[in-house]
Amino acid sequence: MFTVASRVTLLLLVLFATSLMVSSAPAPAKPLDPELQKRITHTGRGTWFYPGMGNCGVENSVDDPIIAIPESLYDENNGSNCGQWIRITDDASGKTVYGLTEDSCPSCGSGDLDMSPAVFQQMADLSVGELSISWSFMERGWSP
Repeated sequence: MFTVASRVTLLLLVLFATSLMVSSAPAPAKPLDPELQKRITHTGRGTWFYPGMGNCGVENSVDDPIIAIPESLYDENNGSNCGQWIRITDDASGKTVYGLTEDSCPSCGSGDLDMSPAVFQQMADLSVGELSISWSFMERGWSP
C-alpha cells in the first residue's frame, strides 16, 4: 500500500496543483474606463420598448429619450453607465440621435440597444420594429 512518505508527497502534490489552479483564475472584471468607452463604436440591432422603472432607479415615460443598454454591459460596468448619453446612428439613413442610459435590456446582444419610442421615432416609425445601428457613449457629463 502507500507509505506515510508517499501519502505526504501525494498530499503536497494535490495542494500544489490546487494552488496553481486558484492563482491562475481570472481576476474579476472591472468597469471599463468611461474615457475608453466613448471611443468604442458598437454595432447591432436597435429596437424599441415602453420604459417604466429602469434598472437605474428612475421612472421614465414613452416621451423620455431613454436607452436600455445590453444587460451584459450594464452588469459588467456595475450600472456605472446610468445617466450617460449615447449617440446612435441608423446605418441605413445616416440619421443620428441621442438617448440617455436609464435601463438594461436582458434580450439585447452585446451591440444592441432598446430605445424608448421618443428615440426610435426620430429614426423610423415604430412599425419598422428593428434598425441596424451603430452607437457609442458620450463623455460623462455631456448632454445634448
